[in-house]
Amino acid sequence: MSSSSSSQLGLRLLNQASLILFAVVLLVFGVLSPAFFQPANAVNILIQTSSTGILAVGMTFVLLTAGVDLSVGAIMFVAAAVGGKLILGGWSLSGVLVVMLAIGVVYGALNALFITRLAIMAFIVTLATRYFGRGLGLRITETRAMNLPDSFYELGAARILGVPLPILIFAGVTLVAHLVLTRTPLGRQIYAVGADVEAARKAGINTRGVLFVVYVVCGLCAAAAGIVSLSQAPAVSPSFGNNREFMAIAAAVLGGTSLFGGRGAVFPGTVLGAVLIQTIETGLNILNVNSYLYPLIISGVIFLAVLLDAVRSRVLARVNRRRIFVEAEPT
Repeated sequence: MSSSSSSQLGLRLLNQASLILFAVVLLVFGVLSPAFFQPANAVNILIQTSSTGILAVGMTFVLLTAGVDLSVGAIMFVAAAVGGKLILGGWSLSGVLVVMLAIGVVYGALNALFITRLAIMAFIVTLATRYFGRGLGLRITETRAMNLPDSFYELGAARILGVPLPILIFAGVTLVAHLVLTRTPLGRQIYAVGADVEAARKAGINTRGVLFVVYVVCGLCAAAAGIVSLSQAPAVSPSFGNNREFMAIAAAVLGGTSLFGGRGAVFPGTVLGAVLIQTIETGLNILNVNSYLYPLIISGVIFLAVLLDAVRSRVLARVNRRRIFVEAEPT
């Protein structure tokens, strides 16, 4: 087999890495625990995935532009803290949900303003707003847990045509995001900015506008993820949303989204990555694995995601160089 064919085969395998890993995880946990394949467990995995999945969808938009948002967990916390205070103060559930989503939009816009107008690196901006948000959330909650009314729990327990509402929300967010990225000019512009921001600017794309939109979308998805998370466990603790940004990044990268921008997809990529991570957590729980090992195993998953992305990028660059060389050869 020629080196070119080997590179092409390697690239195809890397592109299907999340699917291969998912199959291996299902096989391992299925063998170790037959209860793992019960339909109720599959539904539970999807319900538990919904919050992280929505968060990862928003993160995918940012990663596609070669950016990153480390503040999404803090956005979840601030939105939940404000929402908790409002609903305990007598606000209606619908009004609280609107305010929580608005907080996500405003927070995302704040990140975008610093990144696009002041030209500060996204990593630095979102790291700073992450700590700002954690501090603000702790101030609002006074570092005490807030138990919310049953209305939030009823939201999470609701079903439409037999399908749990969190799964439907996740599916709806995924569908809209997929259509935006694959069927609209904005989607094409997002990929163009991630592939080469200077080339995109020279082509007439409003790169600042595109970057502004993706961070607002990410903030909105973070707030929505906070709502879904509260509907599953209606309490705002001081650690609410903590470190969820890393799970979102891992899910997106496991699904094939590149940390270097310009490559990736919400469906099936990010969705499969999010389901894979939750499947691992659920499998460990079914097997009664020591909870202290969870962070070690999840950190291994995150490292694997970054490693796969780095290897995929190197192989893709090698294939592209060979293609350019072949096309440049005289006939």
